[in-house]
Amino acid sequence: MTTTADRPPVRRATPNGAAQRLEPLAERLLGGGLPVRVRMWDGSEAGPEDAPTVHVRSRRALRRLLWEPGELGLAEAYITGEIDLDEDLGDGLRAMRRAVAERGLTPPAPSLADRLRAAGTALRLGAVGPRPPVPAARAGLRGALHSKARDRAAISHHYDLSNAFYALLLDETMAYSCGYWTSDAPGYGPADAQRDKLELICRKLGLRPGARLLDIGCGWGSLTLHAAQHHGVRVTAVTLAAEQAAYVRAQVTARRLEELVEVLNIDYRDIAERPETRGTYDAVSTIEMGEHVGDAEYPAFTRILHDSLRPRGRVLVQQMSRGANAPGGGAFIESYIAPDMHMRPVGETVGLLEGAGLEVRDVEALREHYVLTVDAWRRTLEERWAEFTALVGEETARVWRLYLVGGALAFEERRMGVDQILCVRPDRAGKAAMEPTRAGWYGAGR
Repeated sequence: MTTTADRPPVRRATPNGAAQRLEPLAERLLGGGLPVRVRMWDGSEAGPEDAPTVHVRSRRALRRLLWEPGELGLAEAYITGEIDLDEDLGDGLRAMRRAVAERGLTPPAPSLADRLRAAGTALRLGAVGPRPPVPAARAGLRGALHSKARDRAAISHHYDLSNAFYALLLDETMAYSCGYWTSDAPGYGPADAQRDKLELICRKLGLRPGARLLDIGCGWGSLTLHAAQHHGVRVTAVTLAAEQAAYVRAQVTARRLEELVEVLNIDYRDIAERPETRGTYDAVSTIEMGEHVGDAEYPAFTRILHDSLRPRGRVLVQQMSRGANAPGGGAFIESYIAPDMHMRPVGETVGLLEGAGLEVRDVEALREHYVLTVDAWRRTLEERWAEFTALVGEETARVWRLYLVGGALAFEERRMGVDQILCVRPDRAGKAAMEPTRAGWYGAGR
């Protein structure tokens, strides 16, 4: 028998609570009813009871949104802890997106009257004031877009966070790119998927002992080290990130690969200024680096890929793709994760590679594989949350939680993709020296 004392307290609407004051304004700006339940700092609530609950923990969250409306203001309110969710962040965001779609919400462009109404409501709630401080993790780049100095700063912002951070987040391969998940058997995990990806790339490139590989944007050396150690390949590894270069050099020494691997801490554009590299490589790889090149600069980048290859040499580009909307990934990604990033539909990248004189021979979509990869990184972040916050602080850890959760959703919902594009530089007679089938890449019988 349930007594009155056993029943959970009933939360009644507070007519003059912050939630009730904000609800009409929010519905006007959203173009319909609230898709989530909102709980304000004073305990008042509004919105559907069966929807994810968003906690607005302080007036500062509203002030931040007045100064920075939209995605970036919401992201920064989450980063600083001014806004939070009851549910797992991924489940909450998925449910919120589903609710918005089901309700057909199409926010109208806010009018001057809407802005004045918002300011008046904020004033009555005591939320008006100076602009809140920008979280320290936000990038602050200067200089001409995609100048060498600005590109170095952009790469450093993301990849020089510290080798210790990435060693904590990634598996032992230190591969920070989409894995290739070939099994769902118990015990098969992220490191196995990365090794399978590295081996697939080596097979697609036709690497043999003594072959020369140019690895542009080598990261922490996962492909460089795998190709040298397991295929006897001579590798020139290029990275703009100083922390990455130091890590790869240390690994080269530890694995006694000095005779096979050269590590260059240079801009990819400097490759063209090294005459000894022109037309001498058997293979070129660039794994999720092309997104950082920039739209206007990409044709010159593809020419470097082409010109570095000997005739019949191959290049493999693994790259994320996106539609015309938010080619940089959106305001949050561009401000906190990958400033100056540019993505495009895969077909446009194929066209640019062909425009440089390369022949595209294979395109393999790995979108679902990235959902699994990013989910693995997110689980690591959550399981070792205390270690991450001790290393980089609460705000930076929350940046990465939002980034990984949002990234997994973008791939899951087909707002982003990732592809391996294999090309060859045919010789003057048009010969490519490609295998007649893909059987050697995946194993007989596939």
